Amino acid sequence: MAVPKFTTEEIPKVGVEGRREPERAKERIEMVASQIEARGVRNPRVLEAMRQVERHRFVPPDGQAFAYRDGPVPIGQGQTISQPYIVACMTEVLEPQPTDRVLEIGTGSGYQTAVLADLVAEVHTVENVERLATRAETILGQLGYDNIRLRLGNGHHGWPEAAPFDKIIVTAAPAKTPRALLNQLKPGGRMVVPVGRWNQELVLIRHTPDGYRQEHLMLVRFVPMTNKLIKD
Repeated sequence: MAVPKFTTEEIPKVGVEGRREPERAKERIEMVASQIEARGVRNPRVLEAMRQVERHRFVPPDGQAFAYRDGPVPIGQGQTISQPYIVACMTEVLEPQPTDRVLEIGTGSGYQTAVLADLVAEVHTVENVERLATRAETILGQLGYDNIRLRLGNGHHGWPEAAPFDKIIVTAAPAKTPRALLNQLKPGGRMVVPVGRWNQELVLIRHTPDGYRQEHLMLVRFVPMTNKLIKD
């Protein structure tokens, strides 16, 4: 991941111990216990990643008080960092394995990216808002992640030259699942995606020998997935 040689005032500073600095660890432990385990997430690797990744690093300064609360937090550009439970739930549904290569559509703050990067071999992530992509890339670089590749682009297209992927996660809602993303999912792979404009459902798609099989998981609310690139 090519890390920019600059930061902005929007980026929380990282301590010398990097991403394992135990700052606000008690808040993460409580977040996992009360917001995530209490709602049924059980995968021990996912739970540990949620305890370890410092969510407040990905939240702008004016949202720090809300970093570990049970809800989304605005990150600018009309976007949010998702509710901790939703991050954990979507991650668990993917069934991440240490050898997986994962495609993420919608880098946003970079928080979901970091959680995935602690669980899999490689994450390719695509963001369509330049300011968010730059901010996320800077923070992830400061925190020492070396298994993430990030690009500015149209999420509907995925990352075809890096395909196929073991898992795909989409963190913005298309009206219907983009065919290009389905084509980039390995046989046996799993994709989790919120689908719909107003009445959105979180859907798990499995690439089986008999085709793509869908399982509807829950009603959700994500920002719409668009084709537009937003550059500074």
